[in-house]
Amino acid sequence: MNSKLNIVVRVDLDHAKALVIAKGHVTVHSVNALYVVVKRANSIRQGLYLELDISHAWVDDEALEQLQTCSETHHLPARIDPDQKPCTISVLARRQERTTSRAALLAA
Repeated sequence: MNSKLNIVVRVDLDHAKALVIAKGHVTVHSVNALYVVVKRANSIRQGLYLELDISHAWVDDEALEQLQTCSETHHLPARIDPDQKPCTISVLARRQERTTSRAALLAA
């Protein structure tokens, strides 16, 4: 997995939707880059529905929790958006697999 974060934004103004696709490694530090991109996309049009697709990225647990909090509160962190403008964001993440390896299960 590439540690560099690659972000692509697709905007559909007719349907008031934007898709932000992130690949690479999302950490508690690099998640700020995602926030900045989401903020810019959110400023394109009022009421824009944003989807953040991180299903092809390696996402640290803490970063995923931060993104899910933004989705639930409809706001980006205050350090990124001091005005706290509404942000309707849906996070599309891969299903979390159990980290218990087969070898660990056999050893038990």
